Amino acid sequence: MTAPPQHYVQRNQPEGVPPLELTGERTLPDVPEENYWYRRHLVVYEWIAERVAARTSPAKVVDLACGEGYGTDVLAGAAKEAVGVDANPEAYEHARLRYTRDNVRFVRTLVETFDEPTDVLVFLQTIEHVQDPDAILERFKTLIGPDGEAYVSTPNLLTLAPPGAEKSENPWHIKEYRASEYRELLERHFGHVEILGLFHARKLKVHAWAIEHLGWDRIHKTLRITKPFYAWFTPAIAASDFVLRSAADGANLDEALDFVAVLRP
Repeated sequence: MTAPPQHYVQRNQPEGVPPLELTGERTLPDVPEENYWYRRHLVVYEWIAERVAARTSPAKVVDLACGEGYGTDVLAGAAKEAVGVDANPEAYEHARLRYTRDNVRFVRTLVETFDEPTDVLVFLQTIEHVQDPDAILERFKTLIGPDGEAYVSTPNLLTLAPPGAEKSENPWHIKEYRASEYRELLERHFGHVEILGLFHARKLKVHAWAIEHLGWDRIHKTLRITKPFYAWFTPAIAASDFVLRSAADGANLDEALDFVAVLRP
């Protein structure tokens, strides 16, 4: 994500829950202009929740760098216990007040110092922010023990940054990865590494095709319908407009939007 050019704040929050401002550092629900990024994150949380629900025994899930807390709440629907961890005081207070299932709790601390063991660890779209990713992955391996698993995602450098660039313009990102670089990093720490790619589907796939083959960006500007079209289109995007695929399914991970890794010791 790049920093948004305008001032956006969450709409229609429950009484007593302070809305969060969109800064570009984390994605938020309840901001129509941010809906693309929110759904792009949400589909991965929903996929992980399905896998947690399918485990043979109830699992404790820890969602590190949980941000607003919506993902922790999704995971709680499938988990014995879900713990959201974030160091930001505004995000922590918002999440604590908004998501109040009996099996959810939030902890305000740094990812690097959180030390509760867990069955499943989730760390989405954050490793690109980390100064020492090797150290954090070693810590994850300790937290999940020999029988746990971790889900770690990151954007694809090749589809996020301009062609030929080694980094996007996102000021919070320290290192962005190609698929091969990401695999190399993860395999230094985990014996089992499975990487899936997140791709556009349904109407987002049609939209991308129209841009590439029909010159849609030129058309909507020429017709002066850019603002009304995207005022409708962006809020209409759903999690089902994204799909996770693996190289075993024939996916070219170099074309993925994000990489989602499943890790076991």
